[in-house]
Amino acid sequence: MSYFSRLTDIVSCNLSRLLAEADDPQAAIAEIVQEMQEGLAGARRSVATASSAEQRLQREIDEHAAQVAAWADKARERLRGGSEDGARQCLLRKREVEDLLAGLEQQHRAAIGTREHLATIQRALDARLAEALRRQAEMGVAAAPPAPDAHLSIPAHAGDERSNQIDAELQALKQELGA
Repeated sequence: MSYFSRLTDIVSCNLSRLLAEADDPQAAIAEIVQEMQEGLAGARRSVATASSAEQRLQREIDEHAAQVAAWADKARERLRGGSEDGARQCLLRKREVEDLLAGLEQQHRAAIGTREHLATIQRALDARLAEALRRQAEMGVAAAPPAPDAHLSIPAHAGDERSNQIDAELQALKQELGA
């Protein structure tokens, strides 16, 4: 029996209700954990793909920004050389590249939003899986091995960011409690 058809089902599931309705809660928790691990592996792949697209777009933006500068330099050279028509042609090409650049920048902003959204879903799935694994341990059910690509994790800098946030929150709690 499949418990989840979408990743949002995992995020929004009521684990207690699923287990209460199961004929065999121990078998159900094992299957739920396995499905969550598979969903999380898919989410990790999606985050990696979105990050890759974001980086590719940034490289294209950088390349086209350099082309804009090069066309502006060529226009100056042509104008200095007395070729107003040549300068005009260079400025026309510069404007074409700027238009393309504007489209790429819009796509890049969308790619950033997509990556951030997928990373948020991944963190929610991580949290839901951690909850299911705790429940599984409480029930005394042996944990299943992780999904084949469970080694694919959030980028190292994202883990560092999360760790830094937790450290800052812990420090704030210590200050609040006067520790």
